[in-house]
Amino acid sequence: MIAVRPMMREDVADACRILNQIIAIGGTTAIEIPFSEPLFTQSYLDGTDKICCHVALDDQGEVAGFQWLGANDALPDDCADIATFTRRDPVLKGAGRALFSETSKVASALGISAINATIRADNVSGLSYYDKMGFQDYSVAYGVQLRDGTPVNRISKRFTLR
Repeated sequence: MIAVRPMMREDVADACRILNQIIAIGGTTAIEIPFSEPLFTQSYLDGTDKICCHVALDDQGEVAGFQWLGANDALPDDCADIATFTRRDPVLKGAGRALFSETSKVASALGISAINATIRADNVSGLSYYDKMGFQDYSVAYGVQLRDGTPVNRISKRFTLR
């Protein structure tokens, strides 16, 4: 069983490192600029749009991934945005599933009716993850440009909670 709990200040360095490694690898997140720890804290821990943010811990108690759920003005009031990032090396199989189990419980308890995930179309592992969690495609933003001008489609998926 993978331990999942709310993110705390002492998790920021590890979670930020995981996210920055994913950004450096490229191709799986729309985020293209690495985070400083203060910016990470502002974005994922203290942001006014944050609904919740959880970490998954490995057997040694180290952060193996995190999942953020937040408000997005472009979505209906009863719908929230989700972002999931898990460690690439070593991978902790099941971390994403464990995180989503907890996040969806919190969302349901707060009366959220649906969760939105927007994933780059070239992020095969991300698309597969959200499919496995039960998300359904509902829209595509075509040709969203990366910083270098490369157009990449973004697929939005929705998970209905009730």
